[in-house]
Amino acid sequence: MRIPPRITMLGGAAALLSALLVGGPVTTTATAAAQLVGSICYSALPAQAHDTLDLIDAGGPFPYSQDGVVFQNREGVLPSESTGYYHEYTVITPGSPTRGARRIVTGEASQEDYYTADHYVTFDLVDFGC
Repeated sequence: MRIPPRITMLGGAAALLSALLVGGPVTTTATAAAQLVGSICYSALPAQAHDTLDLIDAGGPFPYSQDGVVFQNREGVLPSESTGYYHEYTVITPGSPTRGARRIVTGEASQEDYYTADHYVTFDLVDFGC
């Protein structure tokens, strides 16, 4: 089971504190990312996301050839990391003829897992402790 760290919010908090002390606007990318990355309890995920996380832990096999590819974070929603840090996996959407919009994106070094139900517009860091 993965236990994600909560350090992703540190950048946004530091930027906010700096802006309050200096009196300037809060405009950093870290702050924008911190505002777009929420949190979701593992128990609140759809059953298909549980299946995907189980497959990730088992190393596959995955239902789509795109599963496990490098996630580029082009939208800049997740904390900035080097290319290859993030990988994406499909969360099956029942009744959808395509892969749908739901994904799990993993961060390799810290083993954090993010869930998106809207194809990378927003992400929630999966909290395995609730």
